Amino acid sequence: MRFLALGLIAALCGATLPAQTAPKRPTRKKTASSKTSSSSKKTASKKKTTVVRRVAQQQPTAERYKEIQQALADKGYFRGPVDGAWGADSTDALKRFQREQNLEDDGKIGALSLIALGLGPQRGTASSLPARGTTTPPAPPDPLP
Repeated sequence: MRFLALGLIAALCGATLPAQTAPKRPTRKKTASSKTSSSSKKTASKKKTTVVRRVAQQQPTAERYKEIQQALADKGYFRGPVDGAWGADSTDALKRFQREQNLEDDGKIGALSLIALGLGPQRGTASSLPARGTTTPPAPPDPLP
């Protein structure tokens, strides 16, 4: 009687009794080819696709080097002539600046270093950029007929 009551309660709740088990699925034997395709599928699903986009970076112009040297000199890192020639003194000054700014002190002129110097990265060439403070006014609309 007690088992019948438990069975009735289990049936109402949607539970199964321990004696009842789900039918087993037929197992497939894995052959060498199925192991390979199965493992390659697992490997392929685990791999993350990383798109690496390389942008050809232009070497700074002598004028840009002068700007960077001047910014380093203004902050007390560069003591050489501000002539646009990037040499060992310029690289050492940049490394010291990077180190004190908690940047990677690799001596490379990167965007973070330029931003920290107050220069920011420049896109394009100087001739393709408008002069600072100048804007081109919009063209007037065409008159209506």
